[in-house]
Amino acid sequence: MEIKQKNLKKMLQARHIVFIGSRDVVQQGIENCTKAMFSGEIFAIHPTAVTIAGVHCYKSIGELPLVPDAAFLSIRSDRTIAMIEKLRDLGVAGCVCYAAGFSEVGNYQLHQSLIEAAGDMALVGPNCYGMINFLDGIPLWPDYYASQTTDEGVAIISQSGNISFNITMNDRSLPIAYILSIGNQASLDMADYILVLCDDPRVTAIGLHIEGLGNMEKFLYAANVAREKGIPLVALKTGVSEVGSRLTISHTSSLAGSDDLYEALFKRLNISRVDSLSAFLETLKLFSLIGNVVGRNLGVLTCSGGESTLTADIAEQQGFTLPPLQSKQTEELNALLTKFEHVSNPLDYNTSIWGDKENLTTCFNIFMQDQFDMTLLVLDYLNKEASNIQAWQAAIDAFIEAQKQTNAQAMVISVLQEGMPEYFREKLIANGIAPLQGMTDAFIAITAVTSYNERKQQTTSIPNNLLLPEAHMSEDNIIVLDEWQGKQALSSFGLRIPSGKVVSFNEDIIIHNEMVGPFVVKGISDKIAHKTDVGAVQLNVQNEYEIEQAIGKMQEGLAENMNGDMRFLIEEMIPGAVTELNIGIKRDDQFGLALVLSMGGELVNLVNDSVPVLLPANREEIVEALYSLKGITLLTGFRGRPKGDIEAVINAAKAVASYAEANRNILLEMDINPLLVLPEGQGVVAVDAFIRTVVDTATIEDTTATL
Repeated sequence: MEIKQKNLKKMLQARHIVFIGSRDVVQQGIENCTKAMFSGEIFAIHPTAVTIAGVHCYKSIGELPLVPDAAFLSIRSDRTIAMIEKLRDLGVAGCVCYAAGFSEVGNYQLHQSLIEAAGDMALVGPNCYGMINFLDGIPLWPDYYASQTTDEGVAIISQSGNISFNITMNDRSLPIAYILSIGNQASLDMADYILVLCDDPRVTAIGLHIEGLGNMEKFLYAANVAREKGIPLVALKTGVSEVGSRLTISHTSSLAGSDDLYEALFKRLNISRVDSLSAFLETLKLFSLIGNVVGRNLGVLTCSGGESTLTADIAEQQGFTLPPLQSKQTEELNALLTKFEHVSNPLDYNTSIWGDKENLTTCFNIFMQDQFDMTLLVLDYLNKEASNIQAWQAAIDAFIEAQKQTNAQAMVISVLQEGMPEYFREKLIANGIAPLQGMTDAFIAITAVTSYNERKQQTTSIPNNLLLPEAHMSEDNIIVLDEWQGKQALSSFGLRIPSGKVVSFNEDIIIHNEMVGPFVVKGISDKIAHKTDVGAVQLNVQNEYEIEQAIGKMQEGLAENMNGDMRFLIEEMIPGAVTELNIGIKRDDQFGLALVLSMGGELVNLVNDSVPVLLPANREEIVEALYSLKGITLLTGFRGRPKGDIEAVINAAKAVASYAEANRNILLEMDINPLLVLPEGQGVVAVDAFIRTVVDTATIEDTTATL
């Protein structure tokens, strides 16, 4: 563990805390410590006050009787640097810097000075709320908070102070062990916090509210440590937008945006991603209370036909199945219920036994059998003003009893978030049953936990690094390989290309004797990005005479714009393709190189159907990405059509990935569009290729000469 991380750990377990700055913040910090029953010593520093909230105030940190483990600093940003230096020199392990006015407003010089002033001290922030250790009652927090202490629970790391504050006020019975508002991450980044929290066995899961990540390789390391220790990570990634790519002219680079690459990263690291704060909290709750959810066969109990249908629809959308009841179950339930109930799964037990705990227990017991991996009871209690809760209490008690008798995996879900009162939640948790709030969020949580456990069981080795350039890549000499050069380069890595020849205008011999038509004629130049758009492609050319005509037409229409730099590629056309794909490489400043798979041809422009795979990648990741394309049905025998050669597609993707790895320090982007997929067993053919790269002048000349 690095020195800063050791200091952060000491700060989280602080034995003595000093609050420095404005009276209001110092008072609230002291009151928070009192509320949390902090067992250590509390100090305060204020220039004029004698005491604040019963704590003696010192004029300066030099007057303190001992060196505190942690400090909470609430002074103006322009005075912060000097105070941070004093705390560091005194030997304070860590400090929360509450002040704003640093890199978030473009003040990068002050930001850098803050980093230098902190040195090896654990600096949380700036521009943050701080952190609370609910396990040991240690708050370094400037505001009110409502969550209670716990023996174990989830840790939440957020880059937003207000979201952190709101989470402490949640009404979900979420056991929170730590909450950390980390702000600008000047000295410590998210990976540091993950690594320190993973070192506490009382942490059951870690939630990450991410606006952006800095040191990507360090984050990969921290996430892998969490995975090895069996601590689930749940991510709420905000700031989702397509990052505009400079000098981008390929399809691939426009297909996979920054958020797509985050999605690929989370999938690789088995981080559960959710897209709302409520789903974030419900998923963390389920991981913390019942982390071993395995299997997708659901049994569902409701007291409403509408809820049964709603649950069945959402379950199917999320990839769960609802197995039918066994004949014995059906017979016993028919004998128990009235003729108004339709005995099935989901089971609407209606109102005939509503409020009857004994019959409800019998009903639930019959229903909760081995064909279900988990049983869900759907129940809402919304009339908070009513004092009569006996009927709902009977359902809860019956479900608890049936779960004990059957030892089934069980959860209770409310349709609406507000439909699960604290009294019911706490009773269910005490009996080992997870209460989930809101039907949609509940299924997001169940899906996330189930998927996490499915991926955890996979035995294949997942790459734990990224294909980042080994050194800074200069873009002083950028070239675009023309189609012929690009294809030859990829062919050397095992990618199949059509038989063809490059000729100049008025060349005597245009095609080889062994070439068989029909042909395609293309004008090639590094100045043409999309040949079809400028009339530089002629298909179904039958013979040498038609080839000459096509070349003449292109020469007349394009040569002037090409400054005489115009050659022509003659290739055999490839008949019988099942479909077209696009395989490319995208470079990203954070993620390095990524392989991008998508539907090809015209569909690449019409359909947003692409999946990136971070490099290096193994075969399983490529296969998973390929099968996640919406257009995969075109490769699997759509409407009686022949199946495509999927194995050849996978090998082609591996060849492209190998080319990218070999050229990691110079490759900017590339496209194979289209890759023609032939019927099963007949392979694939790359019929167009675009590569933009950085090379030195000598390499450019040598490459042009040899190709």
